[in-house]
Amino acid sequence: MKSLRNTLFALFLSVLPLVGIAASIDVNRADAPALAAGISGVGPHLAEAIVQYRKAHGSFTSLEQLLQVKGIGPRVLERNHDRLTVGRRGDPQPK
Repeated sequence: MKSLRNTLFALFLSVLPLVGIAASIDVNRADAPALAAGISGVGPHLAEAIVQYRKAHGSFTSLEQLLQVKGIGPRVLERNHDRLTVGRRGDPQPK
């Protein structure tokens, strides 16, 4: 019984990183509804502002660049920093 518990615990620990990856939001690829649903403190209006900023200025190169979007403050960025990404180099960006 103890070895089964240890095996299950090891399996649980090995899956944890995958859960974090699946929950991440690429701010350069997500549409407004996905941004609104996935970013704490961001509603539909602010999510659309993120998309419009991205269209006007190009892809975000860092998460801190989100602070340039009117309505995104340090608290929103801090609260969501671990679940947001700007993609990887070489990823095709949406048009």
